[in-house]
Amino acid sequence: MDASVASVDLGLCPQRLAQLRQVFQAEIDRQRLPGAVLAIARHGQPAFFEALGQQDPTTGVPMAPDSIFRIYSMTKPVVSVAALMLMERGQLLLGDSLAKWLPEFAAMQVAVECPSGTVLQPARQAITVHDLLRHTAGFTYEFLGDSRVQQQYRQRRIGARERSNAEFASELARIPLQFEPGTVWGYGRATDVLGRVVEVASGQPLGAFLQTEIFAPLGMVDTGFAVPAAQQHRIAEPFAKDPDGQPAMHLLEPRRVPAMEAGGGGLMSTAADYARFLDCLLAKGERQGVRLLGPRTVDFMVADHLGALPADGTLLSPGYGFGLGVAVRTAAGLASGPGSVGMYHWSGIAGTTFFVDPAENLWAMLLVQAPNQRDEYRQRFRNLVYAALTD
Repeated sequence: MDASVASVDLGLCPQRLAQLRQVFQAEIDRQRLPGAVLAIARHGQPAFFEALGQQDPTTGVPMAPDSIFRIYSMTKPVVSVAALMLMERGQLLLGDSLAKWLPEFAAMQVAVECPSGTVLQPARQAITVHDLLRHTAGFTYEFLGDSRVQQQYRQRRIGARERSNAEFASELARIPLQFEPGTVWGYGRATDVLGRVVEVASGQPLGAFLQTEIFAPLGMVDTGFAVPAAQQHRIAEPFAKDPDGQPAMHLLEPRRVPAMEAGGGGLMSTAADYARFLDCLLAKGERQGVRLLGPRTVDFMVADHLGALPADGTLLSPGYGFGLGVAVRTAAGLASGPGSVGMYHWSGIAGTTFFVDPAENLWAMLLVQAPNQRDEYRQRFRNLVYAALTD
């Protein structure tokens, strides 16, 4: 990213951007973070781009603008766009039942917790593709709790990268749902299943579809489900031990080509690559003459699709709903930090995050590989970015 237009001309205060840099540099100096890449763009122009600290704290290699990160759940918006591209081509309907594409999900059961134990009941309604996109399909994540369903996810190693996407879907279909489909927002493995739907609907492996239809057209040259040998010296790494003494999360091994191309969290990428994707979203589906989605479809994607449906857990903050692959701000207040109505965002479990604010014609991204050191920095980053806006 070449910050060719001065930040002040883009409505961002240089002194406050310097403060943003100083805050994260101070956390690196305190050894709270190994390093970070921070990027902001406004009105289609790069406004701020900084690589700070170390790419690998074990070897001392400095962070570089092109360091490669495990972006985990920032994969979800990409795969959601892929599904919407198939919808636009008439190959997929969001109202389709999941069983139309993956018959193994035709007769799902829901685990209902009762005083006497867990009871299995037939799902009252079918899972739809729409449910997958908005996380109302009834799936969960094994690390979000200790329900009987989550225990089965762990016992069956549901996230194992040694399974193909087809094998993953077949195994998941044998486990009861955590929630009744269509009744609650429950974050989970829905986008992994969506990735398999993209495969069946397109007739291509997920990685091949993403490469052909999204990465190559946008020029995302360093994004994929593994890092090739010639580029592995660019992989960002976390601290060997968590600064707070907590057990460090086991991260994906980006040097190994996985059998499972996980649509919910398997991609590796760089700031420059993901910036191209965010440019495309902010510009309503088009970047430099390459159009992935129509403007109305992007508007549809980043609208709230939950309405009055309740949300399980605390991942959706007050003032936010959920669209198709992204959380969406629904109120100027309620949330614990600033933001416009219509702002949308999502993050990755190893420290990466982005938000797009159409009202401000702005996106911002923070890339970190620091397990267990995430939520605080996401909110600080967002607060500091909004504080730098002056027009």
